[in-house]
Amino acid sequence: MAFSLAGRFGCRLLRGRLALVALLALALSSPAAASAALPDPGRLVAGQSLGGVRLGMTKAGVRKAWGKVFGRCRSCQRETWYFTYRPFEPQGAGVVFSGRVVAQAFTLWQPDGWRDDAGLSLGVAESELTRLRGSLPRRECSGYTALVLRGQRADSVFYLDGGKLWGFGLTRPGSSPCA
Repeated sequence: MAFSLAGRFGCRLLRGRLALVALLALALSSPAAASAALPDPGRLVAGQSLGGVRLGMTKAGVRKAWGKVFGRCRSCQRETWYFTYRPFEPQGAGVVFSGRVVAQAFTLWQPDGWRDDAGLSLGVAESELTRLRGSLPRRECSGYTALVLRGQRADSVFYLDGGKLWGFGLTRPGSSPCA
């Protein structure tokens, strides 16, 4: 599924915490973003980690896991960092902090090769997600759908667009999966 930078789902998902303007500023001002140490491909371990980042991890821990080159959202209510694989390309991952620790982690724009610990890869049909993960609570967000796998330490979020798995996320238990 290919979307332009102005694609309808991407703009909606990036709204708020991941403002499209901030992502464009990162791409235009920081060509070194490609040197971020994001896992290639990354992996969601349900209820535990996304690409090696866990909820509650410190900023130093995120830098160690994903690198020191990242963009900061200037218009977000909470401190948000995002990492991309290549300059001018929006695929990657990001984190939202609450104070000094990670409160949310998520993929950006369906990065290639990312999978979860049940074998789901981004881009599969919702029916495959349901087959492997069962029927999950559904939350309709603005322009996309979030399916939530509840966990003790973290909820795992499966973002859908057009009936296909678009992205992964981790949030604090019970918090909103919508951006």
